[in-house]
Amino acid sequence: MVGLLVGLTLVAAVGATTTRTAQAALPPLPNTVQQWNKIAEDTVVGSGAFQGEGEVYMSYVATAVYDAVVAIEGGFEPYGPAINAPAGASLDCAVVEAAYRTLRHYFLSNPALVASLDGYYAEALSPSNLDGCTGDAGKGTSVGLAAANSIIDLRTGDGRMTPIGTTSSFEMKNPGPGVWRRTPPFAPPQTPWLGSVRPFLLKRPGQFQPEPPIPLQSNEWVQQFNEIKSYGGATSAVRTPEQTAIARFYTANVVRQFNRAARDLAAARALGVLDTARLLAMVNTVSADALMSVLNAKYRFLFWRPVTAIDPTAVTADGFGPVPGFDDGNPATAEEPGWRPLVTTPNHPEYPAAHGTNTSAMAEVFSEFLGTDEIDLDIRGFDAAGAPGNLDAVRHYDTTAELRNEIIGARLWAGLHYRRSSEAGVHLGRKVAHYGLNHAFKPVR
Repeated sequence: MVGLLVGLTLVAAVGATTTRTAQAALPPLPNTVQQWNKIAEDTVVGSGAFQGEGEVYMSYVATAVYDAVVAIEGGFEPYGPAINAPAGASLDCAVVEAAYRTLRHYFLSNPALVASLDGYYAEALSPSNLDGCTGDAGKGTSVGLAAANSIIDLRTGDGRMTPIGTTSSFEMKNPGPGVWRRTPPFAPPQTPWLGSVRPFLLKRPGQFQPEPPIPLQSNEWVQQFNEIKSYGGATSAVRTPEQTAIARFYTANVVRQFNRAARDLAAARALGVLDTARLLAMVNTVSADALMSVLNAKYRFLFWRPVTAIDPTAVTADGFGPVPGFDDGNPATAEEPGWRPLVTTPNHPEYPAAHGTNTSAMAEVFSEFLGTDEIDLDIRGFDAAGAPGNLDAVRHYDTTAELRNEIIGARLWAGLHYRRSSEAGVHLGRKVAHYGLNHAFKPVR
C-alpha cells in the first residue's frame, strides 16, 4: 500500500505540472488505445529511429498498455507480471498513463518529443476529456503507472543501444565474391546490435535461422541474378508500371504501415479497448522479434546486395574492401557497370529480406487474430505522386497468401532482393510469428 501511495503522489505532482503545458489535439480515433498508439507511432518515427529499432520502442508502449488493460478487464494472459487492479479503476486513465509514462521514459532526452507528449497528456486529462482522472480516485492512473514501470523494469538491459540510430561493430568476413559491401550512398551499417537484442516473445533472436544464401556457382544463382538485373533496375524495360508502383508502395515505413493497418482493422470491426490493445501488442512485439531475427541472420550471412553483384564498381568509397569489387566468378552471368536499383538500397546486408520477414509475420498476426487466412484487409503504403513518407496508396488483400506473394515481387521489382531472399524471409517471419503467438496474449482458461 505504501508503494501505491507513493506512486499516486508522484503522478499527482507531475499531472499538476503538465496541466500548464500547451495542450495538443488528440488524434481523432475511436478509443484511447488507438489514440495513444498513433501518438506512440508519431513519437517513434519522429525520433528518427530506424524501422527495426522503432518497433522495439513501439513494443514497450504496446505491452505496457496491454498489461494495464488486461489488469482491469481480464480475459487474457498479461505480457509481464500480473498487476492487481483495484475495483472501479478507469480503463481510459490506465491506458493514457501506461502509454504516456512509457514514452516519456524512453524519449526523455528529446525535449521536443517530451513537450509533444506532455501536450497530449494535458489534453487527455483536460476537463473535456478525462478531467484529471480523479473520478475513480486515481485508481486507473495507478494501474497504468504500474504497467509502465513493470515493462520498463522488465526490459532494462535488453540490449537496446542508444542514441537512436547508432551503429555497432559486428564480425566481418574477408572481402570477396558474395560478401556484403556498403552500398550507395554508403551510410554506416544499420543497427547490427538489433540482432542481439533480447526478443519480446522468442527465446533468442537466432532461434530460427534460414538456410544459407544461394551458392554463386549454382544455376539458381544465375537465374536469380538475371531476374533482378532485368526487373529491378532503375531503368528496367520489362518491369510494368503496376510492378513499379507496388515496389514503391513497400518503401513505406513499416512502423506506420502496420500500426495503421491494425488501427484500421480495429475501427472497421468496432473493436473495444481490450481487443484493440491485444491486437496492437501482437503486431508490435511480433514485428520487433521478426526484425531482430532477420538482422541476426543478415549480419551472420553478410550476403551482397544486387547492386554490388551486378556492378562491382558500385562499392567506390565504401571502405570495406578493394575498388572495384568482385564479380561472382560465374561465367554464366554478366555484370553491368552503372546498374542501379529502382529503390535506393538500405544500409544492411541482403539475406534474408527484412520486408519479406516482417510482412509475412504481420500476415500471420492478422490471420491469428481474425482466426482465418482470409484476412480481407486494406494496407496503406507509399504513393510516388504524394509527399515524402505518405501512406496515400491503398492495396487490398483477400488472403495472407496474396500479401506474402506480393512482398516477394515488390522487393524484386525494387532491385533490393533476389527472389530466394524474400522467400527465405517470408518463411522466417511466419515461424517467428507462429512461435510468438503460441506463447503470448492467450485467453485465460
